[in-house]
Amino acid sequence: MISKLWKFISKPSLRFSFGTIFVFGGIAGIIFWGAFNYTLEKTNTLEFCISCHEMENTVYQEYKKSAHFSNASGVKATCPDCHVPKDGMAKIIRKIQASNELLHKVLGTIDTPEKFEIHRLEMAERVWATMKETDSRECRNCHSYADMDFHKQTRRAAEKMQEAVKNKQTCIECHKGIAHKLPQTNDEDR
Repeated sequence: MISKLWKFISKPSLRFSFGTIFVFGGIAGIIFWGAFNYTLEKTNTLEFCISCHEMENTVYQEYKKSAHFSNASGVKATCPDCHVPKDGMAKIIRKIQASNELLHKVLGTIDTPEKFEIHRLEMAERVWATMKETDSRECRNCHSYADMDFHKQTRRAAEKMQEAVKNKQTCIECHKGIAHKLPQTNDEDR
């Protein structure tokens, strides 16, 4: 009996082989896709973003002082809202890029607040460039020129926003440092 079972398992018929591959491949695909999406969502939380002390002790403390953390309307934007696209492929690309940041944490490039400060300008410029390339896509998930009521803004803010609309400016061109302190630089154009 055992020898027949072994022969059946070790030398299955061609029909059984394709069926087995199809079934097990389908199950493996479902498990992989579920694990992949679970991981994407778990790494797309404020808690994950501030799980290392460099982030918790630097940019998170700055963010807590911003209007994105606490405001009159009670709407809160967390790290992923500003730094991770909502679109599937763009989100995956951003997550792959973020793995480089994790690598530098492990390598010790930014593993202390002091080292983080040394590299702050470089990291900020990378974020600013991405925001400019994408026309501040993540900002526009919540803010759009079309939905702004310029009459509810201060006179100066309304003028600046209408000028930005006219010049087709993107949010990051004027709002660097909106949630985090600006890096030390000698360049006055930043």
